[in-house]
Amino acid sequence: MIVDVISAVLILTGSLLAFTAAIGIVRFPDTLSRMHAATKPQTFGMILVLAGAFVRLEGHVDGGMLILTGLFALITAPVVAQRVGRLVYREQALGKDVVDEDEFAPPR
Repeated sequence: MIVDVISAVLILTGSLLAFTAAIGIVRFPDTLSRMHAATKPQTFGMILVLAGAFVRLEGHVDGGMLILTGLFALITAPVVAQRVGRLVYREQALGKDVVDEDEFAPPR
């Protein structure tokens, strides 16, 4: 019974975080803000859902796959976000009011 409650709390909390990430992707005005919403709350939400499933499995063999899935998401999400940010910068899709100082600009 306690395992079920802990698992349900973890899964529902993770689902709520993923839902807020989805709202952020739809509502935020520019690509960098959307990228923030797509990486941090979504990744943490997915980790919580995986943790809830891991607790519910109680030592089943598939628990290792859940751990690997979480680690892969933790490794790949920042890399993808960095690549998307660089692409936005190279495509000059940033507004002048978004960046205070352009650190990638050639020296004058």
